Formats: sequence, C-alpha cells, structure tokens
Amino acid sequence: MTALKADLLLTGARLATMAGPAGLGVVEDGVVAVAGGRIAWVGPAGEAPSIDAAERFDCGGRWVTPGVVDCHTHLVFAGNRADEFARRLAGESYADIARSGGGIAATVRATRAANEAALTAASLKRLDALLAEGVTTVEIKSGYGLDEETELRQLRVARGLAAHRRVSVAVTYLGAHAVPPGGDRAAYLDLVCERMIPCIAAEGLADAVDVFQEGIAFDAAECARVFAAAQAAGLAVKSHADQLSDGDGAALAARHGALSTDHLEYTSEAGARAMAQAGTVAVLLPGAFLMINETHRPPIAAFRAAGTRMAVATDLNPGSSPIASPRVCATLACVLFGMTVDEVLRGFTIEAAHALGRADRIGSIAAGKDADLAVWSVETLSELVAQIGPSPLFARFHQGVRA
Repeated sequence: MTALKADLLLTGARLATMAGPAGLGVVEDGVVAVAGGRIAWVGPAGEAPSIDAAERFDCGGRWVTPGVVDCHTHLVFAGNRADEFARRLAGESYADIARSGGGIAATVRATRAANEAALTAASLKRLDALLAEGVTTVEIKSGYGLDEETELRQLRVARGLAAHRRVSVAVTYLGAHAVPPGGDRAAYLDLVCERMIPCIAAEGLADAVDVFQEGIAFDAAECARVFAAAQAAGLAVKSHADQLSDGDGAALAARHGALSTDHLEYTSEAGARAMAQAGTVAVLLPGAFLMINETHRPPIAAFRAAGTRMAVATDLNPGSSPIASPRVCATLACVLFGMTVDEVLRGFTIEAAHALGRADRIGSIAAGKDADLAVWSVETLSELVAQIGPSPLFARFHQGVRA
C-alpha cells in the first residue's frame, strides 16, 4: 500500500477535534497528518494508514484543540479609555459616558489622529497577546473612524496584519457603530450605504458588514438599510444587538440571514428561536458584560432550548472590554453566564468559525480543513477555563506551520 505523503505528522496527541454536532470529539492517542497546509488524516494512532512525513512533532500526550477563533474584536484602534473605568466605578453608566462624548467617540478622536504605521504597531501588540493564547483566526472590526479616510485606514491595517504574523484575519466594516461626533445622522448613513459599502466591497477590504442596533446607536430601520446595502454588494452581515435593551435586534438580524448577532443580554426567547431558525450564531461577550457592570444576563437557557449556536469572543476594545485573553473570557462565560466548559471550548472554536462563515475551513480538526492547531500543556481541558494565569500554550500551528 502506498504511504500517505505528509509535510507534518503530529503524534502522541490527545485530540479534542470539535467534530460532530456536540461535545469535544475526543480522540485518545491521536495523530494528525498535514499536507499543503490542510489536514490530510486525523484519528487514533491504531487506525492510521502508513504515513510518510517530512517532519514529525511529538505532542507528548498533550491536549490538542483546533486553533482558537476570536470572532469579535475591535483590535485596530489608538488611545485608551482607562479613565472611563473609574467613571463607571463612580456610578456613571456606559450609555451616560457615551452621551457625554466618551465611549466610542473618544476612541474615534484618537484613531483619526493615528497614521497607518502607528495603528499597525499598536495593533500587533494586542494581536500578539491573542496569539499567545492559541488564536489562529481573529475577526477585526472597524468603526473607530466614522469617516471615509479613517475607516479605510482601519480596514487596510486589519487586512495587513496577516502579513506580519501567521494568523488568519476576517475583516468587518462597522461604519454603523455610532453617529460621528457632530455629524448629521442621515448624511452619515447615506455615506455608509451609498459610498462606503460599495467601495469596500469593490476593493475587497472587508468580508462582512456590522451594525450597532441600540438606543445610543442606530434603530431597526437604519440597521435594515445597512444590511440591504451590504447584501447588495455581496457582503455578509452581522450585528451588535440587544446589549443594553431589547430592541428585537436578534430577530432583525435573523431575518436578514446574519452570520451572527453579538452581545444579546436582553434578547427574548422569540429572538433566540428566530436566530436558531436562520442559523444566526449568538456570540456572547462576557468581557463587556463584566466591564460595564451589566446585570442582565443573556438568555443562555433559551439559546439551548432553541438550538441556537453559541460562540464566545473577547470583544477586545479600548473601553467596554479591554481584554486580550480568550481564556479569561471563557472563564467569565462559565462563571457569569452559566455556560459549560464544553460549550465555551466549542464556542471559541467550531461555533466561532460558524459565526465567521468559515466552518468549512476552520474550527475543528477534520480532514480537508486548515491545519490550525493549538497544543496545550494541561492535564485536563477544564484547566484551560478553570485556571487564570500564564498561558499553557505549548505550540501553535497555523495552516500546518508552527508559529
């Protein structure tokens, strides 16, 4: 029998493949063969075919998961908003700070003042923190320019990060993040829908378009207009919704076939069912829940009952979730939201891949998928969630190359 040719063979692995509709897909004493950056064979060592590998990597009995997928970040920005933390401790709400010129508007001012080189340098530091925790795919949103020049700069910086690090980057245009400070609401929406979205699609600067549906941002009709413009340009849609109030945002996103809708603290049971029926992923962001001192938890039980996919992400941003740690956010999702260890591990891998529309390529360890893998020095997978501290990452592979 002819041996299977492989560029890399991982042996001695305890695999959590995330394959299948539920569970971790554990394979004890597993092997993974990689060819051309993709997984050529995966399974128990005792069932492996003859494999002729150019390179071998002994995992030494360590756990191997798919590479971590952080499906919601605002990683490209300038400045910080640490002062707002103290203001929230003193009793100001997230919405009050935003209305007084803080929040998103504060980051807009700093980001507009930063050139591309400065944005890239600052973003790489944050990206490195994610990579140290096993991230192999990261989604990055714009939304801190709120004008043509800066939004395009953010998108170009986000696209360019993959040239500096071994990581896959999904880029999302979030022009409808807020009304520009001092700007005209109607004129700005015209810019987003009639000029920016077609331009961004034509230049290939984004994979999806996001909106923030909330009382301090945009209403349902405005978000629907942005969705329609995005889909007309051939771009996928996503949304921030139901974070501070139930605006029926989850159902609106579902009606437009959104890949995901995110935050969802105030989503109704009807919204959860609508998402499940549409295949729209619920992306839970416990970092933001913690940092803005929210008390209304997302309807995890309703998502489970409806069969809504649940992903988890860092929401890494300068104000409401300045957390560059998927592991911390996984812990928070369990402690604050009542998710299980299995749910959050799937939430940062296969379910996050679905939230990006990339589950055919990433998120599980399966033949034909990208060889994005994280090797962990832990005895049990629960340690990844139960312990907060130095990263136990032993090795990270992006498309079959150790990075």
